[in-house]
Amino acid sequence: MDTAPPSPLAATARTTAPTDQHRRRVATAATLASAVEWYDYFVFGIAAALVLGDLYFPTGSPSAGVLAAFATFAVGFLARPIGGIIAGQLGDKHGRKPMLVLALTLMGLATTGIGILPTYETIGIAAPLLLVLLRVMQGIAVGAQWGGAMLMATEYAPEGKRGLYGSLVQLGVPIGVVTANTVFLATGALTDDATFASWGWRVPFLVGLLVLALAWYIHARVEETPEFREAEQALAEQEKNESRSPLRTILRTHLGTVFLAGGSFAVNTATFYIIITGVLDYSTRELGMERESVLTVSLCVSLTQLALIPAAAALSDRIGRLRIYAAGAVGLLVWAVPLFLLIDTKSLLWLAVGTFVTSCFLSIMYGPQAALFAELFTAEMRYTGASLGYQIAAVFGGGLAPFMMVLLLEATGTSMAVSGYIIGLAVIALMSIRILAKRAAARE
Repeated sequence: MDTAPPSPLAATARTTAPTDQHRRRVATAATLASAVEWYDYFVFGIAAALVLGDLYFPTGSPSAGVLAAFATFAVGFLARPIGGIIAGQLGDKHGRKPMLVLALTLMGLATTGIGILPTYETIGIAAPLLLVLLRVMQGIAVGAQWGGAMLMATEYAPEGKRGLYGSLVQLGVPIGVVTANTVFLATGALTDDATFASWGWRVPFLVGLLVLALAWYIHARVEETPEFREAEQALAEQEKNESRSPLRTILRTHLGTVFLAGGSFAVNTATFYIIITGVLDYSTRELGMERESVLTVSLCVSLTQLALIPAAAALSDRIGRLRIYAAGAVGLLVWAVPLFLLIDTKSLLWLAVGTFVTSCFLSIMYGPQAALFAELFTAEMRYTGASLGYQIAAVFGGGLAPFMMVLLLEATGTSMAVSGYIIGLAVIALMSIRILAKRAAARE
């Protein structure tokens, strides 16, 4: 179901359809771009839960150090809308590919910088300040990347397969989680605790250099999307007669859609970061579970998403995005309490069961989300609109979730407070989805 409003631009002649080989090349490049960006982004979250508090925010309280590290983690999310706005403005005017290449380059430089950054013990207060700066760069990069990769995939998709092609970019998230956890597990296995805290944790960040090679490949081998090329001539004509700003258009006429998109997705991104980052800290620091075991569970659970995400997306191509999307939100609402009841048993098996079921509901939402957000906006403002909706959810959902989890646990002494947080976001999601569904029905 296409939920986009009618385009105000004049129709242009359709360009030659891309070949199947080129579609596959673009889809592969977009998936890899998403995977390496999210890998670089997630290694910070894992490191924040394990070592960054002690190394960059030394305090007398372990909880205070973790809170400081998670606050720095959240700073990256606050920067993501900046990346989305900048890349959206330029991407809607000059193309998806240049912004994707720029985002990959920025992420590679920022992640490598964290990997070589001296600690508080070495350079004092400059260490946490530089860490925050580099995290802001990561946030800007991932904010710019998602829209570019998503549009490269969905705007190259064959008729009737936009959901499936968009889900390939969404696979970058579980691939990034699996890779980040694998590298951390391998590094931990090859070093003792002292060596890991000294330099072993840096290895996963230095692997992020590979993102620069991918940026070069996309620059050299991937062409601009057909939909943008079709709109480009009309956009040029429009700019001769008026100053065109995709952001201004979004703010004037589609701001409500942006907020509804963000509201619909915040529960997904919040719950995701709770189970991959917040639970890692909670289960190891509060419940006394083994770090390697919890990381292994997270890795295995993420592997299941590689099948679930495209399956949910393909189903959305047949029966509708919003129907599948809403089913995932209902699942998160219902499962929020059982999730933490299982985790609190301190059993690795029940931790795996709880997070696996949660991951299933996350995948059901995440699969069709890229295509759904793309279809909410027309081509000339799609990068800006879809990116803003996604990044608003990231700020108020994902960025604050691990920080909020620690605060709620400290304030209440019960994990049920975290369940309540998830339930509240799920209610907001379902209300947003209902309004989006009514608007889509009205247009049809």
